[in-house]
Amino acid sequence: MAILDWIEVFVMIPAIVFLFRWADRRGKKRSEPTTWPAIGMLPAAIQNFRRQHDYITEVLTDSGGTFEFKGPPFCNVDMVFTCDPANIHHIFSKNFSNYPKGPEFRKIFDILGDGIFNADFELWEVHRRTTQFLLTGAGFHRALEKTVWGKVETGLLPVLDNFYNNGADVDLQEIFQRFAFDNVCKIVLDYDPRSLCVQWPFIPCEKAFSVALEPLFYRHIIPEPVWKLQKWLKIGREKKLMESSYNFDQFIYSQIDKKKDSKFLTAFEKTYESVGSSRCLRDFLKDTSLNLMFAGRDTTSTCLTWLFYLIAQNPNSQTKILEEIKSQLQIHGGEQFRFFGAEESGKLLYLHGALCESLRLFPPVALEHKAPVRPDVLPSGHRVSRDAKIIVSFYSVGRMASVWGEDCLEFKPERWISTAGGGGIKHAPSYKFPAFNAGARTCLGKEMAFIQMKMVAAWLVYRYRIELVGGHRVFPRDSIILQAVNGLRVRLFRRGDDD
Repeated sequence: MAILDWIEVFVMIPAIVFLFRWADRRGKKRSEPTTWPAIGMLPAAIQNFRRQHDYITEVLTDSGGTFEFKGPPFCNVDMVFTCDPANIHHIFSKNFSNYPKGPEFRKIFDILGDGIFNADFELWEVHRRTTQFLLTGAGFHRALEKTVWGKVETGLLPVLDNFYNNGADVDLQEIFQRFAFDNVCKIVLDYDPRSLCVQWPFIPCEKAFSVALEPLFYRHIIPEPVWKLQKWLKIGREKKLMESSYNFDQFIYSQIDKKKDSKFLTAFEKTYESVGSSRCLRDFLKDTSLNLMFAGRDTTSTCLTWLFYLIAQNPNSQTKILEEIKSQLQIHGGEQFRFFGAEESGKLLYLHGALCESLRLFPPVALEHKAPVRPDVLPSGHRVSRDAKIIVSFYSVGRMASVWGEDCLEFKPERWISTAGGGGIKHAPSYKFPAFNAGARTCLGKEMAFIQMKMVAAWLVYRYRIELVGGHRVFPRDSIILQAVNGLRVRLFRRGDDD
């Protein structure tokens, strides 16, 4: 376990002592934590400090999909965890109006300001309507395809070829993060920062996204007075979050002030008067841009990272993806890979299934925070009070045998491909497959994400065979976005050299 900030240690030392004093008395086979006097279930949370997502999954599995976590009294960290599809359907769809993001969510994610992720009611509706208009507008897909393919040719190809020619292993996670950052900046701000190039520049804003994720995650677990004190003292994780916020501001404001011809900024500037935001126009445009950049950088790059982790462990899947590319896109061994767009990407069914498996097992947004406006009873029978903290674990949903079958931990792209009616992709309801959120807040960029990911993954599989670096351990990071802790280090082998 990494060294904790001294304030967290001060708060947790009594719990740690208590845990080891009583560990031999527990004798529990199940993962469900014991509730101790004065400190609640905090010892179990500390014991599993660096594997929170897997531990939550174990507890939810043993508890039938829903569990009530009790923290120390007066710390306001009591939470209801759930991955029950019936509860998800209830919260995100059937009783949607009772579960806005709410003030607690905005407090934790204050860095996002008045952007779409923090927004509720009229503000959210304006954000969603404007974003949907932009994503479905005439020519958007063509512009997206041009942007993505241009970055493949000018960024991805020369960078990976440089690593290959030097015989060096490469961190694909960082490659995908830089790729996605450049693309989303071009789409939202009409500016390409060229973070993905052979020169490998350090761009503080690009790195700030990954740095900010861990403090935001631990705000859910650490008592509010603790992280607020850290923020006031400018220490620990809160200091890192403040530095990230500064880097976001410096980068985004500089582009807004240049008055670039960004369709996104222009559209939101026109709707500003109707949004009811307490922020000035400049701040509102910054908030909007930051939210869209979070969505565009981290979700796409995270899915691609876990996709290549999974297919590197399943070489047969790489082979099947390669065969599908050759047959469906009519590109054969030795030929130069050619551009393809949204329409042709629909032919790549096996690749689509592989991406869905990556999203099922490693959803980019690992958990969602909800709080009811009025007291409610979940379909699981659990009563929740007004403003109760409900943590929906999207990560756990994909790992529940009760939802996906006994083979739920296996990587099987075939589970997504229908054998009836000439084939096609099987539909899974969002409450069962919440990788793009669920219900009314389902991600508007879902189709855009699949197009990008197919273009990148198909090109990379066609050009290179991927192998994990020996001894490199890959596991999820404790953060809001499910990145790999140590990246994804791989060796590249050119097709034709060994195939």
